Amino acid sequence: MKRLWLARHAEATADESGLSETGRRQAELLGQRLAGGGITRISHSPLARAVETAAIVSAALPGVPVEAAAELDDSEPSEDPGAAEAMVARFADPAADELCITHNFQIGWFLRAVLQAPPERWLGLNSCNTGITVLQWRPGRPGAVPLVFNDVSHLPPELRWTGFPPELSLP
Repeated sequence: MKRLWLARHAEATADESGLSETGRRQAELLGQRLAGGGITRISHSPLARAVETAAIVSAALPGVPVEAAAELDDSEPSEDPGAAEAMVARFADPAADELCITHNFQIGWFLRAVLQAPPERWLGLNSCNTGITVLQWRPGRPGAVPLVFNDVSHLPPELRWTGFPPELSLP
């Protein structure tokens, strides 16, 4: 079986030029969580917050190649559904376990595609910073099965729910 691991980038600075101190800690914990998980490649958005997250995560996964993937940018899928579908097609049925460090919109679009939901359904899917989503392909069966969505069990409570508006945060 092959898996596509999706993770939203860690918490960014206010100007999105990189990661906040909290974000760097989230990325370290994400790397520790994924160590030994069989990931063979890391692809990431070309935006600074994803690039830095990937660099920190890769330190826990020595020898795993890391590459930028323009398709994993932070564009809104409904503005260019063709580009969003091309992103899904590029990473669908990976040759081996791959990690994509990307953005909330793209993770929602991956899940919408796997669940064969209408295009507008990606809007209700939100991922926390460094939340893990896992899709699995089974030999001889079409499509993928979502195994995990937005798992943040690698983060202590004070680092969870970042990236959402304050009214959605838990006390």
